[in-house]
Amino acid sequence: MAKETDWWTSPTESEDGRLIMVTGRRDIDKFRNNPRFTIRVDISWTYDESPAAAMPSVADSEIMEQATESINAVLDKDPVAVMTGIYTGAGRRDWVFYTLSTNIFNKKLNEALADLPLLPLQIYAENDPEWAEYEEMREISEIN
Repeated sequence: MAKETDWWTSPTESEDGRLIMVTGRRDIDKFRNNPRFTIRVDISWTYDESPAAAMPSVADSEIMEQATESINAVLDKDPVAVMTGIYTGAGRRDWVFYTLSTNIFNKKLNEALADLPLLPLQIYAENDPEWAEYEEMREISEIN
């Protein structure tokens, strides 16, 4: 039986005071301690937010969940990257990954999303050998 991934969720606010739900992964030591996992990849989806909650519509949230599950399933089979965080709120969903190669990550992402409709995603990558984004996520969520 596969080990269940350990995640936490915490609310925070955007700069303009809207709710953002932050979900972070705890069990990342094997990736963080590997000096090859130094590239951070952010995947963003800007959505039309619900006026009441600043959260995605039910239809968008269902596809976002399918994308999350598909990406994690592919990366569980071939751990060339690890999803470390998900931010949802204020009209945007961001998935954060650390990987050893943007080329390999791109191939795995395309594999994971192949059965889903074309999604309005933006992808950004930068070197982050100190895992600064992960540390900042833990700090804003007050998770130790």
